[in-house]
Amino acid sequence: MWSPSRRAATRWFLSAALCALVLGTAGRLAGQDHPATQPAPSVAPSPSKAGPPWIYGRPDARFTVIEYADLECPYCRAYFPVLRRWIDVHPEVDWQWRHLPLPMHQPAALREARLAECAGAVGGASGFWNAVTWIYGHTRGDGRGIPDDVPFPWSAAPFRQCLDSPRPDRIIREQAAEASRAGIDATPTLRLVDRETGRSLLLPGPVDGDALLSGFDLLAGHQSSHVPTPSGSPAITPSR
Repeated sequence: MWSPSRRAATRWFLSAALCALVLGTAGRLAGQDHPATQPAPSVAPSPSKAGPPWIYGRPDARFTVIEYADLECPYCRAYFPVLRRWIDVHPEVDWQWRHLPLPMHQPAALREARLAECAGAVGGASGFWNAVTWIYGHTRGDGRGIPDDVPFPWSAAPFRQCLDSPRPDRIIREQAAEASRAGIDATPTLRLVDRETGRSLLLPGPVDGDALLSGFDLLAGHQSSHVPTPSGSPAITPSR
């Protein structure tokens, strides 16, 4: 997938590169306290297995980006199309979603997570990803939710039955508990996984595409998965 020379260079380059790229991306997004809501295009169905966890991309991909995200998080919303485009051009990587609705964004974040889960229960992976795309395209963000006069486009009986069941709450609770066990309390946060080596790397997001490649190079090259913060660099803090 990536050349041996690039993997070797990653040994000394990764710390500075990841921090610089993450800080640069986070800085650009931090300047957008309330990113403008844009109509989001629909996501084409992907040939992935049923969820949850919901997968975007090839189910047999060697590498995985696990994203812990909140549907009311403005940084998650800005990063969503960026990561989607990156996955589209890297078929050796798939994308798995984990719900982490933050307390500061309740009750809207939990309500939207339930909508997305039930869209997936009825429509499969494409139903889930289309619902997430729609939600990010219509929510006002920061806990303000979707305007009351904007109807959610899924309304069939099976969808309503799902909303009335404990299923979505159980899934969201389990995924949030997974994040808590890993010490994750901010969104977006990414875990990069190499299924072949079994190694993983936890990164605060949003993460630039070049940093994602460097991270996977590190995992594939059997180097240490600890990425220290370079001396003198400020702490990297994603949206909390």
